Amino acid sequence: MFGGASGLGEATARRLHAAGARVVIADLNAERGAQVAGELGGDATFVEANVLEPDQVQAAVDAAAEADGGLRICVCCAGIAWAQRTVSKRGPHDLEIFSNVIKVNLIGTFNVLRLAAAKMNDNEPNEGGERGVCINTASVAAFDGQIGQVAYAASKGGVASLTLPAARDLADRGIRVMTIAPGLFDTPMFALLPAPARQALGEGVPFPRRLGNPDEYAQLAQHIVENPMLNGEVIRLDGALRMPPK
Repeated sequence: MFGGASGLGEATARRLHAAGARVVIADLNAERGAQVAGELGGDATFVEANVLEPDQVQAAVDAAAEADGGLRICVCCAGIAWAQRTVSKRGPHDLEIFSNVIKVNLIGTFNVLRLAAAKMNDNEPNEGGERGVCINTASVAAFDGQIGQVAYAASKGGVASLTLPAARDLADRGIRVMTIAPGLFDTPMFALLPAPARQALGEGVPFPRRLGNPDEYAQLAQHIVENPMLNGEVIRLDGALRMPPK
């Protein structure tokens, strides 16, 4: 579980653990990651990992593969956000920042995907021929990017676009690839906003008129794990929200 120390990743780690999975939480936040693993109990562990560092991702993947049956589920929720217009009063968009968002959100996701899938390839297939499933996280910004979201939308659009070809690449190995594109969810990022602002954002969702609960993301992740026909698809989880320009 990459990005498993908070938000969507933490909720998914908790739900999958409750369903019987042995969970390895991989995150940069060592203190919080270790705390979550400790709360889950002895069959949950924490590995400090930066998704851009192949050795660290490999260490987390190897730790997960020590479970009986090997690494069967990989969920990647790690990512960063940034707001800046292509051109503003300060001049053109900072190229280094744009590059960094792409690196973390897109290249980091692919780094996790490639290494997890390689480890899954060592598994014995189950009765349906499946060796594992990889679930990535995009965003509705991949399709409805707002003003100031050019870097974030590009990075999440890349995650959405790689889903089908990756699933096709891995089909003959019995490894599924899916992506969830959440809308507005009540994560630590939104917790920084004043309560009236959070309420206003939630009321902009057609139905239900509120921010999403991280466990609703986790519910979908669990269903993807359990439903072998879900493959190569991006699922919007947004309450019918379509983001306006700003």
